[in-house]
Amino acid sequence: MDTKKDVKSQFGRSADAYVSSKLHRLGSDLKTLIEMARCEKSDIALDAATGGGHTANALAPLVKKVTALDLTPEMLASAEKFIIANGHKNVEFIEGDAENMPFDDDTFDIVTCRIAPHHFPNLNVFIKEVYRVLKPGGRFLLNDNAAPEKDKFDQFYNTIEKLRDYSHFRAWKKTEWFQMLEMTGFEIFEMHRFEKYFEFDDWCRRMQLTDEEIKNLTEIMTGADEEIQQKFRIKINNDKIESFQGEAVLLSAVKR
Repeated sequence: MDTKKDVKSQFGRSADAYVSSKLHRLGSDLKTLIEMARCEKSDIALDAATGGGHTANALAPLVKKVTALDLTPEMLASAEKFIIANGHKNVEFIEGDAENMPFDDDTFDIVTCRIAPHHFPNLNVFIKEVYRVLKPGGRFLLNDNAAPEKDKFDQFYNTIEKLRDYSHFRAWKKTEWFQMLEMTGFEIFEMHRFEKYFEFDDWCRRMQLTDEEIKNLTEIMTGADEEIQQKFRIKINNDKIESFQGEAVLLSAVKR
């Protein structure tokens, strides 16, 4: 699929930036996700779409084994370098598609996926794959950027993300996540909502945007109506955007 090629192309050239990204590396959501996972030393874990490897790295000292799966070989190589540098030897790195996982049924005690599903073109397929590879009673920890429930805000957020990153598919509403998980057979046990602060320059630089692309995003965001600017806390100084705010959802679901 072209969408998958877009993901590999975009993240192939941005791999090192994601490993060093403060948002991905130091976010409080990661600490909460690990606490919600309730890891045991005997657990076998999978970090799907591992990206910079931050979640796999956090899981490694708490479980027996972690498999870090990613579609993009450059991203996987950067994650491996990062995790090995931290002294972890129980992490396996596998190139593969989160919507078509190369694993047997009932393999893992824990599956995590952090700040990635908004790139997946077939989210229901991904959720079914997570359900398939989890053991009965296994835990799925999902963390991703979320679109607000109001359609106007949903459209604005997904529009600017797509303009910034052509591999972005869709940030889903919290209610959409609940429905898809429960329709697949998961029981949702816990949910947290996080506010996400974005420094505009860093947000653009991570995707290596051109000056023209940055100008276009600036015009769209500064030209948004007052309700949108208030919702996303768009901070403007001398016609330049300094920052804005989004949100993320963190869910714990159990396979029954």
